[in-house]
Amino acid sequence: MTADELEPCRRAPLPVVAPAGELDMDSLTPLAAEIETVLTQRDSLVLDASGITFGDSMFLRLVRSTHAQADLRIAAPSPAVARLFRVIGADTVLRIYPTLQDALAA
Repeated sequence: MTADELEPCRRAPLPVVAPAGELDMDSLTPLAAEIETVLTQRDSLVLDASGITFGDSMFLRLVRSTHAQADLRIAAPSPAVARLFRVIGADTVLRIYPTLQDALAA
């Protein structure tokens, strides 16, 4: 591929995954599948966490795994998610942005 062929990919907007509600062992499968699908086509994505009301250890495992294999940007974490990340110290490792627009622009 030439540099000209790569340029449209660089300018293409990042895919945004925006789950809502409680994310635990019983409800995480659709989110994991969506992230997996995105990562087959891109190496970056934004997780809009504004609609997440609860996340358990399996949610954290999915976030950690996604962070390890891709440019994961987390946008607008809900208070519950922000607290979860802060309690386990993930907020010092993950790329967290206050708004979706900030995550897309980074």
